[in-house]
Amino acid sequence: MCGRFAFYSPHEAVTRLFGVADAPEVEPRYNIAPTQFVAAVRETGGPREVAMLYWGLVPSWAKEKSIGARMINARSETLAEKPSFRNAYKRRRCLVLADGYYEWQRSGAIKQPYFISFAAGEPFGMAGLWERWRDPGSGEPLESCCIVTTSPAPAVAHVHDRMPVIIPPDAYAEWLDPDNAATDRLARLLVPCEARGLQARPVSRRVNDARNQGADLLEWLGTADDAP
Repeated sequence: MCGRFAFYSPHEAVTRLFGVADAPEVEPRYNIAPTQFVAAVRETGGPREVAMLYWGLVPSWAKEKSIGARMINARSETLAEKPSFRNAYKRRRCLVLADGYYEWQRSGAIKQPYFISFAAGEPFGMAGLWERWRDPGSGEPLESCCIVTTSPAPAVAHVHDRMPVIIPPDAYAEWLDPDNAATDRLARLLVPCEARGLQARPVSRRVNDARNQGADLLEWLGTADDAP
């Protein structure tokens, strides 16, 4: 799964790497948790844009927003089948922006967090789905999202048995195009990351508390011989 991540790249990197002409400044965050708003690139028929979406997909037919807390991830293997995800999979796909994500490895009573990122340090786009929902009582609208997961790449398989789908840059246009409903072809993108340089490194257990923030959460806990 993917239950926590970080995004701190500057505006210029988002513009350059994701083709967004007018990307807003997004506050750096080092411990992003479900039910918070996250930055995502999407296309809705106009220019590519960065939107702030509630992390936890709330389907249009949902009676309550609270369902989103249980739908932070969507398994790639069943996107086309699950009522909660299949419509968004056809028409409302996005890239959730991240510089890295966290997974935990349990050793006895200890849960050790690992930060998984690219050695080059550039941000990447996690495959996401997004939805529009309106509160039945207040009429207030909400745009929400979830992160699509798959089996792990070899570089991170020792940490966890799932990972977010990382869309390669040459497939951004195909994934984001709202007129592209060819889910049989899109499915070939929903595979473990094959890009070189993916690494998992142990970091501070302060990450375990979502209230903790700051770049010091990423401090690497290995030895000099293990440095990336």
